[in-house]
Amino acid sequence: MLSDLEIGQLVKLKPINEIAAQIGLTPQDLDHYGEYKAKIRYKTLFAAENNPTGKLILVSAITPTPAGEGKTTVSIGLSQALNRIGKKSIAAVREPSLGPVFGIKGGAAGGGWSQVLPMEDINLHFTGDFHAVTAANNTLAALVDNYIYYDNKVGLDPRRITWKRVLDVNDRMLRDIVIGLGGRRQGFPREDGFDITPASEIMAILCLSNNMEELKERIGNITVGFSYSGEPVKVHQLGFEGGVAALLKEALKPNLVQTTENTPALVHGGPFANIAQGANSILATKTALRLSDYVVTEAGFGFDLGAEKFFDLVCKYGDFCVHGVVLVATVRALKVHGGVRIRDLDKPNPEAVRAGLDNLAKHMENIEKFGVKSIVAINRFHTDTDEELNIVKDFVIETGSDASIVDYFARGSEGGIELAEKVVEMVEDEVCTSRGLYDWNDSVEDKIFKVASEIYGAEKVDYTPQARLDLRRINRYGYDKLPICIAKTQKSLSDNPDLIGRPKDFLVTVRQIVISSGAGFLVPITGEIMRMPGLPRTPSAMTIDVEQDGKISGLF
Repeated sequence: MLSDLEIGQLVKLKPINEIAAQIGLTPQDLDHYGEYKAKIRYKTLFAAENNPTGKLILVSAITPTPAGEGKTTVSIGLSQALNRIGKKSIAAVREPSLGPVFGIKGGAAGGGWSQVLPMEDINLHFTGDFHAVTAANNTLAALVDNYIYYDNKVGLDPRRITWKRVLDVNDRMLRDIVIGLGGRRQGFPREDGFDITPASEIMAILCLSNNMEELKERIGNITVGFSYSGEPVKVHQLGFEGGVAALLKEALKPNLVQTTENTPALVHGGPFANIAQGANSILATKTALRLSDYVVTEAGFGFDLGAEKFFDLVCKYGDFCVHGVVLVATVRALKVHGGVRIRDLDKPNPEAVRAGLDNLAKHMENIEKFGVKSIVAINRFHTDTDEELNIVKDFVIETGSDASIVDYFARGSEGGIELAEKVVEMVEDEVCTSRGLYDWNDSVEDKIFKVASEIYGAEKVDYTPQARLDLRRINRYGYDKLPICIAKTQKSLSDNPDLIGRPKDFLVTVRQIVISSGAGFLVPITGEIMRMPGLPRTPSAMTIDVEQDGKISGLF
């Protein structure tokens, strides 16, 4: 069987100008990055704001296995299938992070015959957006330390700096470090640490900003630490927002590429859903909505993470509405929730599939809380049996919902024409009524409990002494009206990765609450979730190689 990379390299790509023409753009609307990649210019983004708005389809998933359930593949395949049945569609998805690409997941640009291309470019350096975010984040860190080294007119306390440096790698050694050693001329020694670039507040800001003016405003609102008197210190007090924003001038523009069937795709931004909002940029999604009739976007990991944040954060900041949800379920993931070990997932086990259906049921119930219609896409893997697939489909239909078995991986758009037709039927005449789960004006504790109890199924939320201290600070300085973006394991509906299926009678422990005032949300950190992942025992980097002519191999 061909690898994703081999399939991608077999596809005859069209010049990016031809892809742009499909959605009404000219070469003058683009900044070209070679023959097959481009960014959409600001003047074109502004002009598109006057166009009618298309329908927004959100793709999410049940609680996934470590390798993922093909959510991106389904998103891309569905967009291709919509075009195949005569609907004008654009896929709007996130950029891959180098951390997972070189870690456990390998390439993250879809799979099989439903990918965004050129796959190797998108998975590696692409148009430099991640590097720009890293540079902007770390420039701000250097400017803050330099400010303290010289004048420090606002009295920023070096012991209370909250702004961390980032790298787009999985590197557990950098989670907790000491910097500033070497004497007085080298700075001031203090404890610090690195986050991964997708967890950077700069990444969240890039993806939540509607334009450059808002980008600068959000950067100016970043809280970098606290003064000796305990007052929050923001970037605009230090005067760094313009310089930091300048590093993001090109990164803010959405990237235009194509799929394996030459369908236009906007690939832009990359916050993780287990530690950030988990969606591509607002600017890319809004632009796609103005340039097509149907936009297919995705929210990372399970519905409890990316999709909840999409409704409660992204939709409100982007001022758009979700017309319908496609929930991706797999036999493999249901077997895991039925108690099967990862190494045994390829073996037929209908009883384990039945045992895992509670997880699917919970996610389906959660969708209803947001006032939107949905359909379950049962993503076929080559090891699935018809019996196992039909167990899932029959279960969904018995609950009164609809389902469709898809195989976009092996067959491209042909593998899910039925799903595309059902999605059109579901949303074509639908008046958008999607809503958030909670009121932003509720207390922070109420907002956290609302998500933990209704979406995760928790009985109670517990707070460590550090989290209680953070709450007092948040309430004192007026951050309490911000929405929440909970950092939680993707492996379970709970904050304990070992609790599979549909856990009951559990509590969620909040260890810390990070203030992301620039992005415009609070980050309650639960369980043992880390904002800097580590590499697995056998990382994907060991299979990646490059040949004499520059051809990449091993990206799955």
